[in-house]
Amino acid sequence: MTQLQLFTSTLPAKPYYTDDLATGLHIAKAEIAKKAKYIQHNGPTHMLWLAFDIDRPGAAMDWSDRGAPAPNLTVMNRSNAHAHALYALQTPVRTAPDGRKAPLLYAAAVENALCELLDADRGYSGLIVKNPLHHHWQVTQWHHEAYELGELADYLDLKTPAQRKKVVADYGLGRNCTLFEELRNWSYRAIRQGWPAYRQWLDACVTRAQMINLNFSNPLPFSEVKATATSVAKWTHKRITESDFEYFVAKTHTSEIQARRGRLGGQAKGKTRREQGIELIAQGRTVEEVMAITGASRATIFNWKNRMEG
Repeated sequence: MTQLQLFTSTLPAKPYYTDDLATGLHIAKAEIAKKAKYIQHNGPTHMLWLAFDIDRPGAAMDWSDRGAPAPNLTVMNRSNAHAHALYALQTPVRTAPDGRKAPLLYAAAVENALCELLDADRGYSGLIVKNPLHHHWQVTQWHHEAYELGELADYLDLKTPAQRKKVVADYGLGRNCTLFEELRNWSYRAIRQGWPAYRQWLDACVTRAQMINLNFSNPLPFSEVKATATSVAKWTHKRITESDFEYFVAKTHTSEIQARRGRLGGQAKGKTRREQGIELIAQGRTVEEVMAITGASRATIFNWKNRMEG
């Protein structure tokens, strides 16, 4: 299979497309959309292509001078020699909120480092690309097999754990990570304010997610924002209920515990949170539930569990 055939076979069922960016985007079946100059290359739930916008003459060729891996495809504007570089992924990265966080963070770190190496435009939203199927552009196939993320990482400065986790919050996949984390942390406390019905709570999560998204210089499409908000709303509404929270308060705020806390006055706030967390762990609550109620990080909660079991 050629890279153009791969590109065609992995298009979303109904991608965005346009012939003129100034007139806005349209949606149609892939058979229609693929005839346009610009097209959406990744769907809302998976990333199959890493795309970079390189705004300088020679963009379709100077990746080799920079020590970057060969793009699968470059799509060049003949008038100014600017180009999009496309890298096909052998294993798609799930970008939907139910996807595993670790692969998404790793993909975001690879994407960020490759963007630096290529000196690509960080203002590029990544929603649509110059369509390599359209005759308007000059298209070159450089690499004939899709990459695993690890293969791309071999070209990049991701040797330490810190570098592998480096994510730019306002670029590419980093936006998905940032949106989910900020919305999740907000929701744990916000849901306690009145314990709203699900529809009301979903609306609140969507509104908050849109507010977070507006802080990005290149906001995510609404479909991705709504999917993340829906995932957070469903989880919190099911797992953090008024009755559960009242039970937790009753168990951790008895007169004996309150008196003990009073005698230990002056202790750090983290100590109190630790006591609450240990109590929840002892009740058999999941790590996610303890995170939601106490606000502690996953690493902190695993530390509490190890100390209890040690």
